[in-house]
Amino acid sequence: MARMKHHLDICIRGGGIVGHTLALLLARDRLRVGLVTQPPATDTADVRAYALNAKSKALLESVRCWPDAQHATAVTGMQVWGDDGGSVNFAAADLTVPALTWIVDVPVLEARLADAVRFQPHVQLLDAPRPATLTVVCEGKASRTRAEFGVEFDVARYPQHAIAARLQCEKPHAQIAHQWFTPGEILAFLPLDGALGHTVGMVWSAQATRAPELLAASEADFCAELEKISQGCLGKVQLVSARAAWPLQAAQASRWIGRTPDGHAWALAGDAAHNVHPLAGQGLNLGLGDVAGLADILHSRAYWRPVGDHRLLRQYERARCAQVSATSLAMDGLQKLFSQHGGAWQSLRNWGMSGFDHSGPAKDWAARYAMGL
Repeated sequence: MARMKHHLDICIRGGGIVGHTLALLLARDRLRVGLVTQPPATDTADVRAYALNAKSKALLESVRCWPDAQHATAVTGMQVWGDDGGSVNFAAADLTVPALTWIVDVPVLEARLADAVRFQPHVQLLDAPRPATLTVVCEGKASRTRAEFGVEFDVARYPQHAIAARLQCEKPHAQIAHQWFTPGEILAFLPLDGALGHTVGMVWSAQATRAPELLAASEADFCAELEKISQGCLGKVQLVSARAAWPLQAAQASRWIGRTPDGHAWALAGDAAHNVHPLAGQGLNLGLGDVAGLADILHSRAYWRPVGDHRLLRQYERARCAQVSATSLAMDGLQKLFSQHGGAWQSLRNWGMSGFDHSGPAKDWAARYAMGL
């Protein structure tokens, strides 16, 4: 689609959820935005489902792209089980909030964002990057532009692969999310298809050495293993999608902002800037936090400051690095704690879980922090 051939204020490289949301927010300030989109790498059905907190929900509602209740299932309770009797339970009612989080169907959200961008006259859809006062890189963890800009990406690989799929369950999920920690692995069932749904998004952080075996297992054997780990909490389960898998890592860019040799400014956002373990479902929330932070700073800038002003971008980098580092440290600590073998470690972590479940204000604070409140 050819629109607006004049100079761009901002060129966003990466047409995922983060890039589309940023484009819509910046266009509200009548900035001239170019959005570089690429066709999907594969035509395989997308089985991902994201947990989005209240802050992310409000942001997507502000650009009128929040999915309907059938495709953004409110989670009213969460049950987390350790590997030796420990457990933690969260309930929205205890916190006087409508939901702890929302499980959003990724293809539906992406379609709504794409439709909104197509009807936004201040956003030009591009097949290739164009010069702009500011380039924002939202290309994901394998970003080529980040490498072109000479940014180091400090990666720590986990000995796990994420395996994702959709399951049809015998029992309704009742808007409860479930998570089981087993030695070296984590399994999560995320409720989908609305309040009365029987479908869950499964995310299994499995040992990397075992992942090929799980992917190659027959559907019957795979589901039998899921029922065993989940202790049949949702009854019999059946695969209703293909299984997808990818390696897990924690990573953070050495720099989030800079300038190209020709003097144009750039900034990183989303997975191009940071990756965290998915055990608490904070990945996209952090990416949308980048979007909100950058858009707010550019919106409130003095009229004489250009969008590529170094002081503005440094403010964005400092604020977001602090938040991402704190979340990443917490996720990494939990992952490593449950990866330790031995009876002493097992007893310690399960004792800690049960103690945390009865910690009162500390537990409430942690839940509200995860909700973006």
